[in-house]
Parts: sequence; structure tokens; C-alpha cells
Amino acid sequence: DTGFYDRHLTDLTRSAPDPLAPLAAALSDASTRTGRFGGWRNLPSQPQVKRYAVAGEEHEVRYHHTRDGLTADGVHVVHAGPDRVVLETDGVQRRFDIARYGDRVHVNTTALTALPRFPDPTTQHAPGSLLAPMPGTVVRVAEGLTEGTTVRAGQPLLWLEAMKMEHKITAPVTGTLTAIPVAPGRQVEVGALLAVVEGYADQGRGELRDQPQRTRT
Repeated sequence: DTGFYDRHLTDLTRSAPDPLAPLAAALSDASTRTGRFGGWRNLPSQPQVKRYAVAGEEHEVRYHHTRDGLTADGVHVVHAGPDRVVLETDGVQRRFDIARYGDRVHVNTTALTALPRFPDPTTQHAPGSLLAPMPGTVVRVAEGLTEGTTVRAGQPLLWLEAMKMEHKITAPVTGTLTAIPVAPGRQVEVGALLAVVEGYADQGRGELRDQPQRTRT
């Protein structure tokens, strides 16, 4: 009808977020931090990870520092600088102009907010939250473990690998597993939420009461 555009003009003209914008922002930021030798290592290492909020959604991107510079899976990094990134996908090169204002990043017409690498220690978690005691990789989750499962005190929930050691994360009390937001292969930072067991006695911020058992790998 004749009022269609008046009612929907904002939605029709709004620019859709560019799916490559978070990667371009991360590579731009990485280009300012490389220094003389960059982040290149002689031995293979885990990718660098950065997170951005775009249009209310969180996006995680990964990239590597190599002998030849910055690389990322699925794209060819033609150029990465503080103000401009050029990526090639399917034989087509795309240019991204970067501008920063504090934690806000504008990549062409896409606006992003850089999220902190480490969680704020003052952040409150639900009672029963089990937090990662160190940065590492989730290597295994107990078989059959899903939200709603009843767990016993001391029951292993998942295993975290850090510094070539496996750390067993166990249920602090008997209760119901209400959340397990991680999966095998997921990298986590210190303080990242690993699981929530309802019935945890501490009504404040959840913590791991016992030191995790460690076995050499």
C-alpha cells in the first residue's frame, strides 16, 4: 500500500553487518601489535582469538601469526594495516577501511564493539557457576552430560588441558547441571564459565572449591 515505505524505510535501508568485518578488525588490531618479530613462533601454536559484538551478537574470530605474516582460515590476507585491511575470497579482493573510537571499531559501514579478552573479575555469575581456573582448551566432556542431568558431588564433568596437563573439573555438590556452554575443542580464558550446578552452597560468585586433579599428557 502507499504507506509501506513510510513504515519500513528504516529497515529497508539499514546496512547489513559484513560477515568479514570482525576478522578485518582483528587483523587490523593485530598489525599494530606485532613489533619487530611479530607474533610468529618457531613451533605451531594455537590461533589468536578476538571477540566483537556486532548488532547485538557476539562474533569470535581466529587468526595466526606466521613467518609470512598474518593468516586466517578461508581467506587470503593480502594486506593488514592499522587503517586498511585487504582480504581475498574466491579470487575477489575486498578492501576494508578501519576507524577506531575507544572500544568501538568501524569497518566500512559495519560498527563493532571490541569485547575484553579476559572477563571482568567483578562480573557476577549464577550460583553454582564453575569457572575456568586457567586458560586452556576443553578436551573432553563427560559422556551423556547434558543440561538437566543430575550429577553427584565429585563427579567429573569435563577436562581442561593447559600447559600440557589435564585438569579435571568436578561437580562441587550433588545437584542438577543447568548449563554447560562449552564443548570439546573450545578455548577458554581464566574465569570463563564452564558449567553451572544448581544447588551450589555459595550464593555469591561461583568458584572451584577444590584444586583440580592433574595428570600428565
